[in-house]
Amino acid sequence: MAPVTPQKFTLWTLTAMVVGSMVGAGIFSLPQAFGRATGPFGALVAWTIAGVGMLMLALVFQTLSRRKPDLDAGIYAYAKAGFGNYPGFLSALGYWSAALLGNVSYFVLIKSTLGLFFPVFGDGNTIAAVAVSSVLLWCMHALILRGIKQATALNNIVTFAKIIPILLFIVIVALNFDAAQFTASFWGGEQAGLSDVASQVRATMLVTVFVFVGIEGASVYSRYARRREDVGIATLMGFAGVLCLLILVTLLSYGVLPRAELASLRNPSMAGVLQAVVGPWGAVFVSVGLLISVAGAYLSWVLLAAEILYSASKYETMPRFLSHENAQGVPSNALWLTNIVVQIFLIVTLFTQYAFRLALELTSSMILIPYFLVAAYGLKLAWSGETYGGEPGSRRADLVRAGIATLYTAGLIYAAGSEHLLLTTVIYAPGTILYLIARREQAKRAFTPLELGLFILAVLGACLAIYLIATGVITA
Repeated sequence: MAPVTPQKFTLWTLTAMVVGSMVGAGIFSLPQAFGRATGPFGALVAWTIAGVGMLMLALVFQTLSRRKPDLDAGIYAYAKAGFGNYPGFLSALGYWSAALLGNVSYFVLIKSTLGLFFPVFGDGNTIAAVAVSSVLLWCMHALILRGIKQATALNNIVTFAKIIPILLFIVIVALNFDAAQFTASFWGGEQAGLSDVASQVRATMLVTVFVFVGIEGASVYSRYARRREDVGIATLMGFAGVLCLLILVTLLSYGVLPRAELASLRNPSMAGVLQAVVGPWGAVFVSVGLLISVAGAYLSWVLLAAEILYSASKYETMPRFLSHENAQGVPSNALWLTNIVVQIFLIVTLFTQYAFRLALELTSSMILIPYFLVAAYGLKLAWSGETYGGEPGSRRADLVRAGIATLYTAGLIYAAGSEHLLLTTVIYAPGTILYLIARREQAKRAFTPLELGLFILAVLGACLAIYLIATGVITA
């Protein structure tokens, strides 16, 4: 019997993967998130910066997948190859944390959406909301343990549910667009001018990162492509399509409601905008589409979170127990650890006033270090000339792309602010226990001198963050 080739994904399948992995809960909350931060002009500037920066990062992923095909163990493999074992672990931990925090945001948004119709769920952080979310969490956990890893039919429904309500929203809102309303909010403040735009744009950066998470989707599945060049085309097509949707949803909303009203909408704020145009059925329409979309997205991302731990364990970055698979081939220990942590964060949302915003911002903050390390490795590779023998033109082009991506991701870390960086250390510092276990299993030294310095900084940051939370300086 002839061997079955794994290269079976068409260009359109790869493009759908990019779109499906990027379009999740975030787009449904853009009107409120941007209305809280800026006006149309600031939104245009923010999407321009985010669009260029994330495109360069996507091209870095594409370049690395082509020039380092042996590094196929996940996003953290580039950090490990470029900067050492502990940075590689931090990248794996950061990406895993972002995935599971994204799942927390899904649960909060589902309950917040139901709260539109059932007040007992509030904004997704009431006792009833957390209780129901916990039941859903462990029901999904049980189903996945039974071997539900490929849900093609569900994926088709989810893709349809994601895109159709968004397209209809854009069409309906565009037909009811009020240019005077749009102009009144244009500068995002009382006075027309550029003086406050920089701070407004900075306030949107974490939001734009959240909605772009998953841009690396086609690169992750590159080995399944029928043609290797389709990976880059799919990335560009999917990215361009999603960017257009994000910009249209953001800008058109300013033509329906004043910025202050957008900022005060509950999430999913797209529902509130459509309701202002067509009445109550608009909120129901968007809410139903979101619920189906988020439920399917959760399934994908919980599997991704478990897969991150599993593959990192296989490559000796995480402890061996996380590489265990049950009889159905599911990485069960990794799944258990992921969902236990999700449950803990769900309980934490009881004590936060803005649970969805906190989960969104923490998700974005945790993904920054992995993205920065990928961009920096691409820059290092192009700068050193490794794998570029006889290709000076390609090397220069990749050097520019990786340089822009590195500057952009470094700028995101700055834009996140010290408060969010301190909060990430509360995960990085105790999470290092997993790294120490893995190193002990391999009978290897835990840290190099530089890595020990990174660990000490993480511990000090975590202690400071806990102190500031306890004294009320940092509030959720």
